[in-house]
Amino acid sequence: MFDKSIFLATLVGLSVTLPAVQPAHAGDRYQSRPPVIVSPDLSAPWVMQLGGAQQRPVVYAPRAAQPQVRTYQRQVQRRAPRTTLVQPAAVRPNKPVRTQLDPAFLPQMVAYDTPQKPGTIVIDTNNRFLYLVTGNGQARRYGVGVGKPGFEWAGQHKITAKKEWPSWTPPAEMITREAAKGHYLPARMDGGPENPLGARAMYLGSTLYRIHGTNAPWTIGNGVSSGCIRMRNEDVVDLYERVNVGTSVIVM
Repeated sequence: MFDKSIFLATLVGLSVTLPAVQPAHAGDRYQSRPPVIVSPDLSAPWVMQLGGAQQRPVVYAPRAAQPQVRTYQRQVQRRAPRTTLVQPAAVRPNKPVRTQLDPAFLPQMVAYDTPQKPGTIVIDTNNRFLYLVTGNGQARRYGVGVGKPGFEWAGQHKITAKKEWPSWTPPAEMITREAAKGHYLPARMDGGPENPLGARAMYLGSTLYRIHGTNAPWTIGNGVSSGCIRMRNEDVVDLYERVNVGTSVIVM
């Protein structure tokens, strides 16, 4: 049978020999705390890992380095808009830029005091004007193009011939001179809108000089020819109808 007195005595003995139970704390879970290991790859989905000293942290494989050439290309692309803002130097045309003609070079009646008789043509090469003397202290004035530097001249001649839409035969010395510059002239050119003599020509004495039209009206008012006096086509046609062979021409 169960002896109740013996059981109670045993419990009393145990209460004497067992140590007092102390309150438990969360920090007493481990006898020694494991070290905190920080992952060297901060882009991993965790920053810290717990484990023993022998445990290695799990990290992602390092990202492949981008080729240097790609970095350079990206830099070029970013800088491209800047470089487009710097425009290269403009290429100058071989001939003068087309601009509106100065109204001073359009045909007009002006006061002109001269001892020359009516019907005489006087060409002021310095100011790029041709005067057709009408008398009574007046003249009809036109704008002209004259000889470029080194090709200026002065003198007095008469108109010895008149031609409509003349053909053009460049002098041999002009062909040679222009060829040295890389400009090759034709041996002869029929009359027409592309002909540098333009719509009309009035030949001066026995010289190679002429008063003629032009296929480059924007050059009027400049020193651009090889000595000839050039006019706009509409102006040379007007003058052509007003003068005759034998008209005196004074170039100064």
